[in-house]
Parts: sequence; structure tokens; C-alpha cells
Amino acid sequence: MSTTAARPLRADARRNRERLLAVAARMLAADEAVALEAIAQEAGVGIGTLYRHFPQRALLLEAAYRHEVEALCDAAPELVASAPTGMDALRAWTDRFVGYAATKRGMGGALRAAVGPDAPLFTETRERLVGALETLVGAGQADGTVRPDIAADDVLRAVGAVWMVPDGPEWDAQVRRLLDLVVDGLRHGAPRGRVTAPTSSPTL
Repeated sequence: MSTTAARPLRADARRNRERLLAVAARMLAADEAVALEAIAQEAGVGIGTLYRHFPQRALLLEAAYRHEVEALCDAAPELVASAPTGMDALRAWTDRFVGYAATKRGMGGALRAAVGPDAPLFTETRERLVGALETLVGAGQADGTVRPDIAADDVLRAVGAVWMVPDGPEWDAQVRRLLDLVVDGLRHGAPRGRVTAPTSSPTL
């Protein structure tokens, strides 16, 4: 008995799917109960196209969340390649992490209800985030802009403090301040972050 590999999507179908996922993540984060028809309309596709890609609401929820995780994690090597230092790449990545955190916070309840609180999805997400941080922290440690005694898992636990920030109009600003504290702590003690002692003592 032979098996047939899934046929790759045509370019236009792939664009439709990507647009749907981006729109769905944004709208579901703002309102977990948003109508699928509204998502399709905002994405500029028919409801039939949405159902062709995602025949169940739960499938759209999971795919939209995965799309956000992939975008965040795939950005790590791109930022390392383009940023002046590993620390700059890490700081830029934490800005993107805010958007991911907002999406997860917004759709979290519906997502857990759709896939289950112990779904492999969340373990896979953690592994992907650790992998992205290994790239970023490794680059910073290699160029001396991130302290050498920190592991990627440590950083993920630290940025995970954003889930403790209560909802409200100040959520975004508070999360950004919290992440700034984390990043500043990663710079403290880094070889290129140390203050050079004066070569001569001042005259008393």
C-alpha cells in the first residue's frame, strides 16, 4: 500500500493561509470569541477558503498560535545576522516577544480549551523558545556582550515573568520595563559591558 505525500500549496493558496493566520492571531488575541466570518473578511478571503484550510475553529486557533511562535523563533538567527552585537539582537528579540506574549495572553484560554492544557503544543513551544534563546545568548556570549554564566533556559524563565503582569491598560508598558530589566541583567558582568578602571588614581 503506497502513501502519497501532501501536495505543497500553490503560491496564492500559501499567501491566503499566511494572511489568515496573521489576521486570526491578531483578532483572536483581541477577542477569543470573534466570528470566523469576521476573520475571513478581514483577511480578504471567503469563509469557504477559511474552512478549506481550517475546517474546525480549534485547528485555526492552534495554527495561528504556531504561526506566532514560528515567527518569533525564526527571527532569532535573522536578528543575530543583522544586529551589531548579540546583545542588540537579544534586545530586538524581546521587543518581538512582547507581541507574542500579547497574542498568547489574549487567546490563551480558548487555546487551552481547544487543545487541552497538557497538549504537546506547549512543550514544543518551550523547546522552540529555548532554541531561539540559545542562538541569541550564544551570539552575545561569543562577542562578549552577554554575561558568560547564563543559559538559555535561565533567560526563558526570567522572561516568563511577563505572565505575572496583570491585564490592564499599562500591561504593554509594564512588560517592556520588565524585559528591559532582564536584558540589563544579562549585560551585567559581560566582558564588553564592564567599566574599565582608570589607569591612574586621581590626585587627592
